[in-house]
Amino acid sequence: MKITVKLNQGQLPKKYGKFGDAADFKGAYPLRSFPISIYEQPAQTVSFALTLIDPDSIPVAGFSWIHWTAANLPGDLTEIPENSSQKPPFSMIQGKNSTASPYIQEKDPLICQHYVGPTPPQGVHNYELRIYALDQKLALAPGFWMNELLHAMEGHILTHQKIILPYRG
Repeated sequence: MKITVKLNQGQLPKKYGKFGDAADFKGAYPLRSFPISIYEQPAQTVSFALTLIDPDSIPVAGFSWIHWTAANLPGDLTEIPENSSQKPPFSMIQGKNSTASPYIQEKDPLICQHYVGPTPPQGVHNYELRIYALDQKLALAPGFWMNELLHAMEGHILTHQKIILPYRG
């Protein structure tokens, strides 16, 4: 399986994070997710799951910041279109991101259970996008935590891919 995200001069385009259009923000949070292409997935793929984290946030937050988790995306997808987190053109469930943590306590599910774009304070952060091809749909409810996703995927991952998406603060 291969995944691609179109970069601009080697970085995630500015519109998918802190330099995005004001119309794509809710409060301080950029919410327009970027498009993802998926190809050469195993024929047995029933569903996909994804995670987007920022391990470069550890010195700032004390942990890897979770920006997006989703599961039960259709196994025949070849493209996850732009803004699919807020306006999904297919069925999927989305989990909590780090704004739902006890440190932030965001309650609005349009923020805490969807994509929240990069907002690094300075310098370049390298965001890790992982797409998992799975042999079944997962028994998860909307608003699941990332650890619940990781446990539910155990024994069901056909393959996965990781790409790094740099974004400058």
